Amino acid sequence: MDTSPASTPRGHGARAALALLTLWSTLAVPVDALARKAGSVPPEVQSQLDEMRKLIERQNEVIGDLKEQLQRQSVMRSPEKESATAAAGKSTGAEVAPATAATKEAKPAAESAVASQPAKSEPAAGASAVAAASQGGVTRVADAAVPAPDARLYDSMHRTDQYGLKSLWDSLHPQDHKGKPWYEKMSLRGYSQIRFDRSIQWDHDEADPWMFGDRFINGHAENFGIRRARLIFSADVSDHLFVYIQPDFAASISSTSNATYFAQLRDLYGDVYIDKTKIHRFRVGLSKVPYGWENMQSSQNRVPLDRAVSINTGVSPNERDLGVFYYFTPVAKQKLLKELVDGGLKGSGNYGILGFGVYDGQGGSQIELNQNVHVVARATWPFQLASGQVVEASVQGYTGKYVVSGGQFYPNGGTDQATPAGTGGDKGLTDRRVAGSFIWYPQPFGLETEWNWGEGPGLNNLQTEVEVRSLWGGYVLPSYRFDTDRFGIITAYGRYQYYKGGYRSLTNAPYGSSTEWDMGVEWQILRELELTGEYGIVNGINGTTINKSGQTSYRDWNGQIFRLQVQLNY
Repeated sequence: MDTSPASTPRGHGARAALALLTLWSTLAVPVDALARKAGSVPPEVQSQLDEMRKLIERQNEVIGDLKEQLQRQSVMRSPEKESATAAAGKSTGAEVAPATAATKEAKPAAESAVASQPAKSEPAAGASAVAAASQGGVTRVADAAVPAPDARLYDSMHRTDQYGLKSLWDSLHPQDHKGKPWYEKMSLRGYSQIRFDRSIQWDHDEADPWMFGDRFINGHAENFGIRRARLIFSADVSDHLFVYIQPDFAASISSTSNATYFAQLRDLYGDVYIDKTKIHRFRVGLSKVPYGWENMQSSQNRVPLDRAVSINTGVSPNERDLGVFYYFTPVAKQKLLKELVDGGLKGSGNYGILGFGVYDGQGGSQIELNQNVHVVARATWPFQLASGQVVEASVQGYTGKYVVSGGQFYPNGGTDQATPAGTGGDKGLTDRRVAGSFIWYPQPFGLETEWNWGEGPGLNNLQTEVEVRSLWGGYVLPSYRFDTDRFGIITAYGRYQYYKGGYRSLTNAPYGSSTEWDMGVEWQILRELELTGEYGIVNGINGTTINKSGQTSYRDWNGQIFRLQVQLNY
């Protein structure tokens, strides 16, 4: 829509009024000239001239008011030219020159023309600015230059700054902005993980193979599977806002064979920075819960194929939840944490030196089931030794109430189906932990270890009720990194992990102990291509419900597995 002043009714009225003023000035010139030539002025002519000068003085006042209204009501005016326009208005303002010549006679036609001129003008917004100039003792009206419009657009509610407000358009398109807008600079990246899984050997008199972090292990139907398929959209909207969106296209929504590879939202949050240094920020939305160093680490950077069960059960499923988190990261630590990721040292990313937050507590892909929020706090300190070696130590903890989902099964293989007490409802059971982390980054030797203690929901030994039970466990992971010139980066690793406690995010929160030994090699052939092979020896619980009479659910299994994964980074 054309927003120029000429396109409005008030703009047309202002232009017509200014045209009449110009005609009046033109007619006033010959009348005054004739009076000077005559040398004497008759009383009736002098009276007419005096009235004409008074009318011109009143019109000069109207012109001044018109200029003020133009300054206030202009819809397309440059702030940089505002002061210059005001100064020009003062320097070229209308003035009335005193009469210095006497006239003896005036033509009646001229007198009648002067008397018939209109003496008023309608003020209007958007008209051209007008200035009056004095020349040779005769008042003359002239048009001033119209200020060039700027590129800003104003909404219909806030056409001026008198309200102290800015339109949404102005806030997203500042006048001094240079370069492309944020949505044209959005980053798009991602990665995919394709696995081949196979259970090598297990005791068939016990439970079937099962892994908390790998849904493809089952002992019966194991070949290829897509573990992750992520796309990551991110952008710095401004110096005060960063947005991050990550869906996963390899999610499963049920245990049926044809309900996998669905899209599911993993992250959707905004980082709101208090100032441009980005030291203080609030993360609002769906994001990782700051508990555990390995949980913070992206699966794209992690060396083992899955996270350790002992720490991961505290923020399952998928390490994320809806909430608000505050992070404090000094500038020097921002740089160090970024270099640990960009430099290929498998860093966990910037989750603050200090972090604190509140969140739902049920997990990122679960609906909240009570009115209690979980509270989490974390402190970590990465630092560099004189040798260049980077070390990081962390402490963290959380507390809240968790609602366990219940399902019918045959407790301890009995003959009657039942749903354990303590499940469902809208209250929940106590769920709290504390953990310590120590990381010696692989330069070339590396060491990770994390352990946690606490209490949370767990099925009792009779399998009749979910109760608050103690838990503890952790892992130790040594590694060695070979950075070759021709064959990429090769990282050999081993891991021991142990956990005894409940699996709160699973139906009926099964409780048991698990021991696992892992050995593997990650080969980063190219920056965009990685190959990982891992062999594991497992003695742990099978967390699936066997809804069959005479078969006990949540039994242990003891066996070996081999897994091979190709990761595509793009």
